[in-house]
Amino acid sequence: MWHTGEYGVSLYAGSVPVTTIADLTALLHREPGRPRLTWYGDDGERVELSGAVLDNWVSKTTNLLVEEFDAEPGTRVLLDLPGHWRTVVWAFAAWRTGACVVLADPAGGSPADVVVTDRPDRHSHGGQVVAVSLPALARRFDGDLPAGAVDAASAVMTYGDAIGWVPAVDPASPALVGPTGSTSHADLLADAVTAAAPQPGARTALVATGADVVTRVAAVLAVDGSVVLVTEGLAATLRADDERRTRLLGSERVDDPRL
Repeated sequence: MWHTGEYGVSLYAGSVPVTTIADLTALLHREPGRPRLTWYGDDGERVELSGAVLDNWVSKTTNLLVEEFDAEPGTRVLLDLPGHWRTVVWAFAAWRTGACVVLADPAGGSPADVVVTDRPDRHSHGGQVVAVSLPALARRFDGDLPAGAVDAASAVMTYGDAIGWVPAVDPASPALVGPTGSTSHADLLADAVTAAAPQPGARTALVATGADVVTRVAAVLAVDGSVVLVTEGLAATLRADDERRTRLLGSERVDDPRL
């Protein structure tokens, strides 16, 4: 069914009205074992996150942001990461604290309070740095860290599986700043669903490209769907190899291929 939420947002919902990121993560627990985010990397890496596991990652990361960086409404979190499942986790966690995700860096520096990046050497100035290792099995960041930087690979796992205290989200505060402007928390999911037009409940294949990848994933999940996310390189390979593309989409039971 469809629900008109607290901010006038009309989104698909089962027993949970989906108007905020907190609602979205709660929706994941309706079917906790159902795959919700499946990642394919260029090197053949495949990572599948069920609803419960995705929520667990978001919860741990949210706790880190609150306890380590005092994230709250008004805090700017710059995501200097490629299209990746970890990028989605960090975006959701930042939104869960009421913070603003910055996807563009128009000043050419680090206009943020917290910088989340797989290239920490680029951010030795401005903002507190979190270094993210992209491989799923990484236990620490493989490289030099700026002084004071947090190694996400080891730090995230030390935080609680359930979200502790978080500040109240201000619906009017900015949730997203990107190349095309800004979006408030009140409008975040509604705008994402309008732009992506996902099929309710569908398993959707997306290319992990563009600054809007986090909102495209959020849009699919907000209408009770699931996502297969592939790199740009793999998507290009699949387009050139129809048999391989058909095999992957079939094995993943994709309803809505957008490759």
